Amino acid sequence: MPWPTESKYLGKSRPRLEGPAKVTGRARFTTDVNLPGMLYGAILRSKWPAAHIRAIDLSAALAAPGIKAGVLAAEGEFDVCFHGAELAALAGTSAQAVQDALALIRVDAETKPVVVDEIDAALPDAPPVRGKAANLTCGKPREKGNADAAFASAAAVIDGIYTTPIQIHHPLEPHGTVAQWDGDDVQIWTSTQAVFGTRDTLAQMLKLQQNQVRVICEHMGGGFGAKLSPHPESPLCARLARAARAPVRLILTRFEQAFAVGNRPSSFQHIKMSATADGKLTGFQLESFGTPGFRTGAGNEGGSGEAAFPAPYIYRPTDQRVRQGSVAVNAGQSCPMRAPGHPVASAGIEAALDDLAAKLGLDPVEIRLLNDPSEIRQREYRIGAEKFGWKQKYHAPGATPGPVKVGMGCAGAAWMSRWYPSQAEIEIHRDGTVEVRVGTQDLGTGSRTVAQVVAAEQLQIDPQLISVRVGDSRLPWSGLSGGSLTTASIGPAIYDACENALTELKQLSGLPDPRGPNWAAACAKITRAPLQVRGKFRDGLSNTGACGVQFAEVEVDTETGFVKLRKMLAVQDCGTVVNRLTCESQINGGVIMGIGYALYEQRIMDPRTGVVLNPNFETYKLPGAADIPEIQIELLDMPERGIIGVGEPCTIPTAAAIANAVANAIGVRVFELPITPARVLAALGKVPAPDGERRRKLDQVFATIAQGAAAPAPAQPAAKESHA
Repeated sequence: MPWPTESKYLGKSRPRLEGPAKVTGRARFTTDVNLPGMLYGAILRSKWPAAHIRAIDLSAALAAPGIKAGVLAAEGEFDVCFHGAELAALAGTSAQAVQDALALIRVDAETKPVVVDEIDAALPDAPPVRGKAANLTCGKPREKGNADAAFASAAAVIDGIYTTPIQIHHPLEPHGTVAQWDGDDVQIWTSTQAVFGTRDTLAQMLKLQQNQVRVICEHMGGGFGAKLSPHPESPLCARLARAARAPVRLILTRFEQAFAVGNRPSSFQHIKMSATADGKLTGFQLESFGTPGFRTGAGNEGGSGEAAFPAPYIYRPTDQRVRQGSVAVNAGQSCPMRAPGHPVASAGIEAALDDLAAKLGLDPVEIRLLNDPSEIRQREYRIGAEKFGWKQKYHAPGATPGPVKVGMGCAGAAWMSRWYPSQAEIEIHRDGTVEVRVGTQDLGTGSRTVAQVVAAEQLQIDPQLISVRVGDSRLPWSGLSGGSLTTASIGPAIYDACENALTELKQLSGLPDPRGPNWAAACAKITRAPLQVRGKFRDGLSNTGACGVQFAEVEVDTETGFVKLRKMLAVQDCGTVVNRLTCESQINGGVIMGIGYALYEQRIMDPRTGVVLNPNFETYKLPGAADIPEIQIELLDMPERGIIGVGEPCTIPTAAAIANAVANAIGVRVFELPITPARVLAALGKVPAPDGERRRKLDQVFATIAQGAAAPAPAQPAAKESHA
């Protein structure tokens, strides 16, 4: 890899380029866009979780004071499958006028039976969510060796059911769009993780050419996968603006975020796993299912279809049998969420591995060192164990005296980080200042600063001479910001643009090396027109396959069930560290997100109405400052590997490490995430366990999946539904 091992700016800590604009309020988000004559937009959503819509009458609403336009989400008759599905949208001169007029829209609908619980929906007598299609579908079973023989000859076998919840997308900035037409062209400001992807999709939806759509996202308050593609509010906003002949702003409410923009699918994982007496894994069997919402086969996690996830995750037992299903319910559709599928997979197998280690009387770190095929993760486990003081702290499960128990846990992560062939441009001025232009978007991860650091390193100039423009589909092409792709995609393109610029500057100035101390003299040779140079993705500067491990220390009050985190330690590989400060910031954020997954977050729905009952930050618990322990971060800076994205892998093992620490503290497993006080007390036998009828139903669903009796999954994942 040509990245330097000795660097001036690369790998050092540099504050965010956009930091001053954000803390002073100068940074402009979509909701800050305010155009002359702009109207307010809002969406009428279905109050039924399942219904056939026969007709929608907008006439009374369009006649209401202040209303300038109205559009239907779909023409003709159609079905809705979740509470909150889009029916129509209005634009008016004030938000209040629009809200008042929404109540005047008349909808002729025939309601249908509803089911929102995954287990109930998977039973044969459940109301059908998708017409004649089965609610429960199964992917193709996978089998290697003879798992039954492995179980029969093993020194120890564990058999457990591990579950993970629906996790709602709640970026700080809600989804929203501003649209303004100029003749047949439209300009869109929107909070998106893909300005070019949004441009292309909207052009298709609005029946325009791609060069008739311009998408801008100057700043974004988080996305985590929910903003990878436009949701119905974007085309609805554009259609309202065209109908009203005026710009329209349509921003979703926090309530709408809870059901309309996607979520992480749930999982029910029946895992059976075996090992030899010294801990070598032999047999693995998994039956699993979860719900991605009202339509299976779309919005899947893990890239393997439906609600499937990588299995067996990380480890390679010699004999395997895997059957995964997916069940449709009357709820909003899932979508990618930070490290799709991997936290789900990690939560199951890492818990099972710890349970197996406890049964064999083995140290959890030692059994991982024995079975983890990655040399990098093995190195990370050794580094982490030493930094964490694992040997001094770890004890047998439940061995702490007194009512407040202390426990330690660990878990690993694997992520297939990749890249897009991005393009970049730099403009060099006579006074030595530089502008880097790249059409990526900064979803809050510090992409501007990454671009600045790469250019400063290559040109060997003060970073303060470099400004950066991102977030505009008129800039050089770049891919979406998801899957930890951004830095690995734009870094090599900026590197190439800088190298090309230096070549031209050498010829222009006559200096053999225009970098560093010669920069001012070289740039003085530039004529009035600045030097503009393009670059494209250069192979060999980025890499794949990020590895990480995490350690957790908790204390559990066995009288109240309360879990308090004492410390988290993350050891993370990200290849070449570009900006240490933003890299550590990413890992802090990933760990905090994993803490929410382990202890707090869970969507709760009303079974009769399909309404999300905890749609806001008061009732949907996210980790607050008081919930965050010390987070120690150890980066493996490996320039020889090239740039590797780090945003996803750092959130994968957190929940599993915490769950294992809780099990180590109290001596019994809490099989369900989030680990609430009630579930801790139930595991300890201090409050009644969940009802046996639900467990009977769950066993029935697993038996159906194990026998392959469920309907086969669609051969091709269906496209995401749009009402626009």
